[in-house]
Amino acid sequence: MADDFLENVTFDELTIGRQGILTRMLTQDDITLFAVMSGDVNPAHMDAEYAKSDIFHGIIGQGMWTASLISALLGTVMPGVGTIYLEQDIKFKKPVRIGDTITVTAIVRDKRTDKPIVILDCKAVNQRGEVVADGLATVLAPKEKLRVARANLPQINIPQHDRFNAIMQRCEGLDALRTAIVHPVKSDVLQAVADAVKAGLIVPVLIGPMAKIKAAAKEAKIDLSGWETIDTEHSHEAAAKAVDLAVAGKVAAIMKGSLHTDELLGAVVSQASGLRTEYRISHAYVIDAPSYHKILIVTDAAINIAPDAATKADICQNAICLWRTLFGEDKMPKVAILAATEEMNPKMQATVDAAILCKMADRGQITNGILDGPLAFDNAISKQAAKEKGIHSLVAGDADILLVPEIETGNVLAKQLAFLGGADAAGIALGARVPIILTSRADSLRTKLLSCALAVLIADAKRNQPLILSKAA
Repeated sequence: MADDFLENVTFDELTIGRQGILTRMLTQDDITLFAVMSGDVNPAHMDAEYAKSDIFHGIIGQGMWTASLISALLGTVMPGVGTIYLEQDIKFKKPVRIGDTITVTAIVRDKRTDKPIVILDCKAVNQRGEVVADGLATVLAPKEKLRVARANLPQINIPQHDRFNAIMQRCEGLDALRTAIVHPVKSDVLQAVADAVKAGLIVPVLIGPMAKIKAAAKEAKIDLSGWETIDTEHSHEAAAKAVDLAVAGKVAAIMKGSLHTDELLGAVVSQASGLRTEYRISHAYVIDAPSYHKILIVTDAAINIAPDAATKADICQNAICLWRTLFGEDKMPKVAILAATEEMNPKMQATVDAAILCKMADRGQITNGILDGPLAFDNAISKQAAKEKGIHSLVAGDADILLVPEIETGNVLAKQLAFLGGADAAGIALGARVPIILTSRADSLRTKLLSCALAVLIADAKRNQPLILSKAA
């Protein structure tokens, strides 16, 4: 096919007035790729909110994207292969917006007689006939006729996956959450706290050994003067104090600092703590993965090590309540109960548990969710995989919640999505009277910020939509 090859126009073939044409539509992917390649992340191109207030009142493409079309025309169409770009002057006359179709024309204006140098009039016009850029290009034209195969470009998928923005926006206008920060003796913890304060998500109460907290603040260059602090001897005392404040209603959330998760949860789950509810306490990762078409919840990946069916029922219900808090009480999330296979096998406890949970849902013991299982991971997230295996299910290929068999599966899955799959993830502990922000030392500051946002929304739901968080809702 002709389109599979590039054939040039030699210097001798270039007559005065001869023209070449190239047409391209500007897409969001073009803007993103150009920003990645060039480093041009001017908010006029990348930030829709900022762009609303600038002189163009919306996102526009980088000017040099338009100029690059001239380069593409000269290098691939006319003169084409073998052309050396020597000089370009260009004037940008109108902005180019996403969806604009730009037609670039190059017309031979002059030719040198001593060298194979050609000057071309270049013009870029949008679909409305408006000139967006024009200027003169000078090139060293090829003298030899060439015909070469067109390069096969890789398929690049640029997922627009920052669905967490909607969650962050929902926190706007809500009161900042008075939050006990337990044992914040590392600079990265205090930096995460500072980010959450700046975002209007939390009002921190720092609990721990003050000497260590001040040293961490000095390292992070954070001023603690505006934050409440409570001095304790060690992390165990800090955890106990945070629980006491939560029970007394003096804080509305607890955030893990530089201590082990089991140390904090030991204080929370104690029968004497007063923070336990009818639910088993469980952990959920809310994950925005580029390769999946919506937000996923993976549970439990951090607290319950080898849950039995009864414990999984509570883990499932906690995740359903979280999903409804985030996405609305008028909808029911699709819960995929994971195992190594989609077939029932009495020797594989995960498949047995899945069958039990589905029957519990049928009888109203797990509410407000659509459950199916056992499902292997591929069947849970890929409609094609489910189709190939003959699985007919409302959940398969469209899961909102992945209920994992045990902690190792959940932990590996969530961290694989984050570290290899480029996903954003926010972690939260559910089932207590207040949300517990559980983050790992390896989590990014963004993950910690998003986890705080989840706590704000959960606390708001507890105040204003308590039925969402009820088993019988």
